[in-house]
Amino acid sequence: MFEFLFNFYGYAIFFYATAITLIYFVLAFMGYYNILRNRVRYTEREENILTTYPETAPGISIVAPAFNEEVIILDSITSLLSLNYPTYEIIIVNDGSTDNTLELMISRFELIEVPYAYMEKVACKPFKRTFKSVNPLYDKLIVVDKVNGGTKADAMNAGVNVAKYDYFINTDVDCILSPDTLSKVILPVLDSDIPVLAVGATMRMANGCDFRDGKITRIRPPADFIPTFQETEYLRSYLVAKMGWSAINAIPNVSGGFGLFEKSSVISCGGFDTKSHAEDMDMTLRLIAYKREHKLPYKIVQVPHSLCWTEGPPNLKVLMRQRTRWGRGLLQIFFVHRKFLFNRKYGRMGLIIMPYAFFFELMAPIIEFSGFFFLLFLLYTEQINFNTFWLMLAYVYLIGISISTITIVFDISLRKLYRNLNEYLRLVLFSAFEALLYHPFVVIFTLRGYWQYLTKKNFKWGTMTRQGFSGQNGQDKSSSKAA
Repeated sequence: MFEFLFNFYGYAIFFYATAITLIYFVLAFMGYYNILRNRVRYTEREENILTTYPETAPGISIVAPAFNEEVIILDSITSLLSLNYPTYEIIIVNDGSTDNTLELMISRFELIEVPYAYMEKVACKPFKRTFKSVNPLYDKLIVVDKVNGGTKADAMNAGVNVAKYDYFINTDVDCILSPDTLSKVILPVLDSDIPVLAVGATMRMANGCDFRDGKITRIRPPADFIPTFQETEYLRSYLVAKMGWSAINAIPNVSGGFGLFEKSSVISCGGFDTKSHAEDMDMTLRLIAYKREHKLPYKIVQVPHSLCWTEGPPNLKVLMRQRTRWGRGLLQIFFVHRKFLFNRKYGRMGLIIMPYAFFFELMAPIIEFSGFFFLLFLLYTEQINFNTFWLMLAYVYLIGISISTITIVFDISLRKLYRNLNEYLRLVLFSAFEALLYHPFVVIFTLRGYWQYLTKKNFKWGTMTRQGFSGQNGQDKSSSKAA
């Protein structure tokens, strides 16, 4: 009986790994096709039309929550003010900061408190006051001061309540956006006959890049180990997985770090869920569910361009906080939205997105962790055929490197952001060690998140240590925010 179970488990692991491999190669094929299609459709000519004829460019609100971000808040706002787009506003939501975040903004950008007819379209913690600048150079900037809500979702809802344009960007103040970001994400909206609910783009690690006055002056791979591993991981997620899913309108989530949303649809869904630990995926699923339940057409689009740079975890402690929260959020999604799973009523979401997320994202850490102990048991009982074992290990290892290499080639073919080949080879080299030095920690921290969700009712968001962007003085800085 035990021999049968062990054989069954071994074959199940093999077919599970093979299924993941096939899915990723299919996604890579669809993703590359989608990248080529995007390059043909949206060129600099289309982007220039929006700046040459500003009346054709829809207004966009940029909403960025800030909690204790005194280290990076000034660089972040300076960066946002320099975006190359005719009509936009910047809404910084000061979510009850206890440091000098608000005072720094008031001083640097000449802000004064102004009367504002605040209307609560979606629920959030109480609104306190609004600030605008007396300097015309900063007339795009609005600062909302509110009571701390404990989650980014609550602060985002406050920003949505204030936003005056039909589309808004959901981002973080630790993110630096490319100057052409708004043009690139609005073009798929203008080009589509079907209403576009949201648009995502590629995010990368800011660690290692050079900055001045809130702008990137030199793009390079991170110098530290963990952000370098995460750079390749992000590229796989955006250029392979999300670009592939976008080809069949089945994107599972638009990242909470950066994404364009249609405001009216978000409001119709009740805004961001302030109790969610994965507000980005939760919002994406609820948008799709709303459209399916009302039998309305929709699209969610991913553009391949690298438009957002964010600080990655500089050490294992911060990585643990990040992945534990992501693990909590993923498990929460399946408790809250379990009715979507295998439900034909919700179309691709019920039959493709949710099953994929369940089997190959939620279950993957559990299977990998249990598989490790199964392997130890087989070694202890001397039941391993080492010829087959090394063959299987090489198979899984080489598949992982192949997918990462394909991803890096996609990135180079799209636009060569690093200056020399050696910097790309650094990513390839690190991908060769990812399975040994990085991925096991991700598995353990994700399982930690599952355990926390199952054993606790209330969670406090941990702190995210900030190193800060290089300013004029070039000194390193540190800060913390909700992670």
